[in-house]
Amino acid sequence: MSLDETFLPNPVMANVQSSNDSWIYKNHTPAASEHLVWYPGIIIAAVYGFIILVGLIGNITLIKTFCTVTSMRTVPNLFMSSLALGDLLLLVTCAPVDASRYLSDKWLFGRVGCKLIPFIQLTSVGVSVFTLTALSADRYKAIVRPMDIQTSNATGKVCLRAAMIWVFSMTLAIPEAIFSDLHSFNVTQTNETFITCAPYPHAGDLHPKIHSMASFLIFYIIPLSIISIYYFFIARSLLSSASNIPVEGNMHVRRQIESRKRLAKMVLVFVGLFAVCWLPSHVIYLYRSYHYSEVDTSLLHFVSSVCARILAFTNSCVNPFALYLLSKSFQKQFNKQLCCCCQPCPPHLQHSNNQARSTIRMTSLKTTNHSLASFSLINGNNVCHEGYV
Repeated sequence: MSLDETFLPNPVMANVQSSNDSWIYKNHTPAASEHLVWYPGIIIAAVYGFIILVGLIGNITLIKTFCTVTSMRTVPNLFMSSLALGDLLLLVTCAPVDASRYLSDKWLFGRVGCKLIPFIQLTSVGVSVFTLTALSADRYKAIVRPMDIQTSNATGKVCLRAAMIWVFSMTLAIPEAIFSDLHSFNVTQTNETFITCAPYPHAGDLHPKIHSMASFLIFYIIPLSIISIYYFFIARSLLSSASNIPVEGNMHVRRQIESRKRLAKMVLVFVGLFAVCWLPSHVIYLYRSYHYSEVDTSLLHFVSSVCARILAFTNSCVNPFALYLLSKSFQKQFNKQLCCCCQPCPPHLQHSNNQARSTIRMTSLKTTNHSLASFSLINGNNVCHEGYV
């Protein structure tokens, strides 16, 4: 459970105290203490619920947009669909389990859940960071080495690369499933013992250090370093291209460079969001691993852990909305997909929408003695107009 809460099954409900920083004051009665810790748990779980709901809406709409609109099936968008699928997996499995820890002081999902949930989480994290690395490599080829791009069967090759990322991420997560188990932990301040899910027993500090450092390097430092190298060459190439264009240069070339800049900026924003959202979880996990002999029950550690976890899961719901703000074409398609969810168009119009090309405008009029129906296909999108006479 590399980036999961390992030490306290539920810090909010555990009723543990430290000598200087107490989450529950000693002069409260047991009943009052129970109420003090219950309401924060509900609030935290509600925040998780909001993240899950927003993430489901955003990622499902993103995948639906890229799958149903032919003009949106570009190489970056196919990678984004794979990224959204990994985020969905994390939101529907790991996020509810994480939220339940703040409502119950026990591990509720048994030994099978203890092995499956960490495996899914690490797989999702791997899919996210390795897909972002592949996106950066794709932008590097498009900008720095455009002659190397192969247009034949590009969709099939991208799907194959996305599948390989999933297989590679699941392979790296297999040890997590093998070694995660239910282990006993002891809180020295209160001499209490509890059982929770962890990737190793509470004995010795070598395994935690190796585990946390390996996770930090493989799922954070190394991929982000590779991405940084790609973007160094991308920036250098874009600056060189801009300086070599005459003042009255070809407008087509200028538009092409601007388009490349815009796409590179999008990928960079997604990488930045991942780096910011997951860094606190890695840092806290490293801190715990290097202080594994003690359970930190301070309020500061608890608040930091909750914020880090929420921030990590937030990363799984922000990408569609970041793309919404950065891309006007996706913004239009996203809005139409949401509108179609509320008022779906007839199936034959949806089929026509899938087959239309981005530069084709078609008007079809069909009349009968009782009705008139017309629709237009513009830029691969349908606008429905129906009326009766």
